[in-house]
Amino acid sequence: MLFDALLVQLGYNATLVSIGAALLGGAAGITGTFLFLRKRALVSDAVSHATLPGVCLAFLLMVSLGGDGRNLTGLLLGSAVSAAAGLWCMNWLTQRTRLAEDAAIGAVLSVFFGFGVVLLTVIQTLGVGRQAGLEGFLLGSTAGMLFADALVIAAGGTATLFVILLARRALTLVAFDPDFAQTQGLPVGRIDMLMMGLVMAVTVVGLKIVGLILIVALLIIPAVTARFWSERSEQVVALAGLFGAGAAYVGAALSASAPNLPTGPLIVLVSFAFFALSLICAPQRGVLAAVVQRRRFQRRVHLRQGLLALAQNQPIYEALTLRLLRQAGLARADGVATDAGKARAAKALRDEKRWEFVRRDPANETAAALYDGLRAIETVLTADQIAEIDRQIGGPQEVLL
Repeated sequence: MLFDALLVQLGYNATLVSIGAALLGGAAGITGTFLFLRKRALVSDAVSHATLPGVCLAFLLMVSLGGDGRNLTGLLLGSAVSAAAGLWCMNWLTQRTRLAEDAAIGAVLSVFFGFGVVLLTVIQTLGVGRQAGLEGFLLGSTAGMLFADALVIAAGGTATLFVILLARRALTLVAFDPDFAQTQGLPVGRIDMLMMGLVMAVTVVGLKIVGLILIVALLIIPAVTARFWSERSEQVVALAGLFGAGAAYVGAALSASAPNLPTGPLIVLVSFAFFALSLICAPQRGVLAAVVQRRRFQRRVHLRQGLLALAQNQPIYEALTLRLLRQAGLARADGVATDAGKARAAKALRDEKRWEFVRRDPANETAAALYDGLRAIETVLTADQIAEIDRQIGGPQEVLL
C-alpha cells in the first residue's frame, strides 16, 4: 500500500494531498533556509502560533454571516491577518522597547496562542455544529481535503517559490551579512520584512497539512539538514527545498497508506529521519566523516612522532605507532628503521629544524602561523626559500642508528 501511495496510485484524495504537501515542503524548506542563515529560526515559531486566533475569529465571522465556517480560504485569510499582527507586534517590541528578540518572540507566541486557545474553547461551547475538525489546524488534518483546498495550498507554495526566485540574491546577502548588504545600498529592513512575509505565507498555507505547531519543523529541519551537505548557499537552498519536498511527500504517502496516522506529525518525523541520516552520513560534516578524519589525523600524528623517534634513535613504546610504521614499510617488527624509514625519518627531522628556524624569524611570521606539526613545509615555502633556510642552518644530519 505504501508503494502505491508513493506512486500516487492510491486514489484521487491521496494524490492531491501528496502533491500539495510536496509543493508546501519545497517552499517551506527554501524559505526556512534564509531564516536559518539569518539566525532567526524562532521567528517562525512565533508566527505559526500567532495564526490560531485568526483561524478562530475567521470561523466565528463566517458562521455569523451564515457561511461555511470551515471554508479553507476564509480560515487561511483569517490566519494570515492574525500572523501579520503577531509579526508586527514582535517587530514593534524589538525596535521600540529594550526587549531582546527572543523575549519578544516568547511574549507574542504565548499571548497569541493563549488567546487562540480561549477562542477555540468558546467555539466548542457555542453548539453551532460545524466546529468539528477546527482543532486540526493545531497538528494538521488532510482528511476530506477537496480539490479547491489542494489548489489553494499548491498556489500558495508556488507563489512563495516564485517570489524567492526573484529576490534570492538580496535574501542571501542579507541572511549572511546584513551590514555589508546595507553598504551595498540594499534596503535591509524591507528585505527582512519580505523574509518574514514569506515565512508567514508558508505558515498560513501549511496550516491544513502540518498544523501551526509543527510547521516550524518543516521550515527549519530541511535547512539544517541541507547544511550538512554543502557550504555553498545556493546549493543549501536547493537541497533544503528537495529535503522539504521529499519529507512532505513521503509523510503524506505514509499517512495515506495508514489512514489512522496524522499527516503533519509523519511529515515531521520523515524530515527528522532525513536530518538524522545527514547528521551521520554527510561526507564533510557528518559524524562518520568526523570520526574518519579524527582517525586519519591520529594516524598522521603517530606516524610523524614515530619518524622523529627513529631519526633520534629513541625507542618506540606506542603499539599503534610501531604498527603504522610497519604497515608503511618504514620499520621492522623490532622497531629498527628500514632503508625507506631512514630516509623518511631524516626528512622529518630536517623539516622540524626548518620549521624551528621559520618560527624564530619575524620575516616568516605568516608562514610560521601555518605550522601544526604535520604540514609539509614544501606546501608553505618555495624551493628557493627552503634552500636559503638550509644554507643558514647547515647541511642535513644523518639518522643516528
